[in-house]
Amino acid sequence: MIRIDIPYRGVLELEHAVFDINGTLAIDGAPVPDVTERLQQLAAQLSLHALTAGTHGNMQEIERALGLPLRMIGCGDEKQRYVEQLGPARVIAFGNGMNDVGMLRVAAVGVAISGREGLAVPVLQAADIVVHGPVEGLELLLYPRRLIATLRG
Repeated sequence: MIRIDIPYRGVLELEHAVFDINGTLAIDGAPVPDVTERLQQLAAQLSLHALTAGTHGNMQEIERALGLPLRMIGCGDEKQRYVEQLGPARVIAFGNGMNDVGMLRVAAVGVAISGREGLAVPVLQAADIVVHGPVEGLELLLYPRRLIATLRG
């Protein structure tokens, strides 16, 4: 668990990180450099969940490279339900596409990844934070004072 006291917002007790894959942790079906190392560091503190519609295929290679089992999700409603089943108050979610809007909206913290595959405007509106890429997003958790600086009231 990662516990973060954010002034004027309250205490976040995060147990789960939920990730979209394509456009978030991977570009054109290949993991973004340095993401796997950051995921390994976070795995000691959080339960990691990888959700994908499988747009680019090669799911086994991505699973192997990231070191995470991938869960096939057909639509955004399924991603939102997945976060709701985990207990959204204990979830930080990461995404970039239209099917990520619901999970970002219900999670305690929603992080929009603005990467080379783009960022859907409704994702921007649903997120609490926008970052330039997945490494920066993961480092919000590895260096939680960054979250405090961004989310404090």
